[in-house]
Amino acid sequence: MKTTTYKPVNIAVVGCGYWGPNLIRNFRSLQNCDVKVICDLDVKRLNHLKSLYPSVETSTNFDEVVGRDDIDAVIIATSVHTHYRMAKQCLLAGKHTFIEKPMARSTAECEELIELADAAGLTLMVGHTFLYSSPVRRIREIIDRGDIGDIRYISARRLNLGLFQRDINVAWDLAPHDISVILYVLGELPQTVNCQGNCHVTRDIQDVTTMCLGFRKRVFACVQNSWLDPRKVREMTIVGSRRMIVYDDVQPIEKIRIYDMRVETPPHYDTFAEFQYSYHYGDSYIPFVQQEEPLKVEAQHFLECIRTGNTPITDGRHGLEVVRVLEASSQSLKENGGSVTLQSRDERFAAAAISGNGNGHGSTNGNGNGNGNGHALPAKPPTQLVPA
Repeated sequence: MKTTTYKPVNIAVVGCGYWGPNLIRNFRSLQNCDVKVICDLDVKRLNHLKSLYPSVETSTNFDEVVGRDDIDAVIIATSVHTHYRMAKQCLLAGKHTFIEKPMARSTAECEELIELADAAGLTLMVGHTFLYSSPVRRIREIIDRGDIGDIRYISARRLNLGLFQRDINVAWDLAPHDISVILYVLGELPQTVNCQGNCHVTRDIQDVTTMCLGFRKRVFACVQNSWLDPRKVREMTIVGSRRMIVYDDVQPIEKIRIYDMRVETPPHYDTFAEFQYSYHYGDSYIPFVQQEEPLKVEAQHFLECIRTGNTPITDGRHGLEVVRVLEASSQSLKENGGSVTLQSRDERFAAAAISGNGNGHGSTNGNGNGNGNGHALPAKPPTQLVPA
């Protein structure tokens, strides 16, 4: 059998703190990929990683790394406030760019990065890792088959002690994981966002938040995040009209459990005495899920998109929509939990036209994924998101 060989993609990883080393390890494990250089301001961190990977070059000069002709793609795993500036510099230098979540600090920054990538024909991808995990993909399959009926609500909890951030609150730190999963499984964007929280440790940086997302057909999602919890909790409950799914990412193997439970009301009754709720208690079962490291799958997907020109599942448009929800949550926090309405795609497009921006940031890429300042959706998930 003839095997296809590819020219190695030369990678630079910028940011070697908490998450960067995981990215270095996974990209180094892939064929046809060469992590040429790692970049960080902390020389001690660089020396430590150099001891683990002697063949990898180190640098404290980001400008020098981006300017190298032998670098094809840059992985950005730095603080959120640096994402936009670094990603813009990479794209202008002709580098494929991978940005850890959240993509940037504002929708305006995200839209500009998307425009730059589209204009240059470069791959722009955001690190929403859970969309590459086997349990989340299996949950999507179960929902798409109709096994749990119509989704009624989703409850997500992502709690732990720390790690405290200085430039973003806990919602911007932890909620992107759950927001990206919720958008993925529902296949649509929320209409409203409410968020409440408190700053207990650092002034003006919320360390506990509760975010509520309102969707069409009265579907509701609640996302609770905390840096002040004694236990590590990574749990999502999806309640359907026929069955319920509990996804516990802390569990080592049995991460998904499906409960055959529901409540029903009688279709017809003449008097209140005839009205009876019917509670169904069935079995619970654990579907088999093939275990593989999501970060490795994500890294491989990035390389494949660079080689083929395909649009990543978590492209810039998906990253933009997550940031759009986060922006609304910040506005709601300022309004003491008031409801913030998100514009639909058509409303955003019309607003851009009225403001004289024509079609917004609209350069189509040949496969129907023109940005248009409102078509900010993942271009190639199994089902495209449908704006509310």
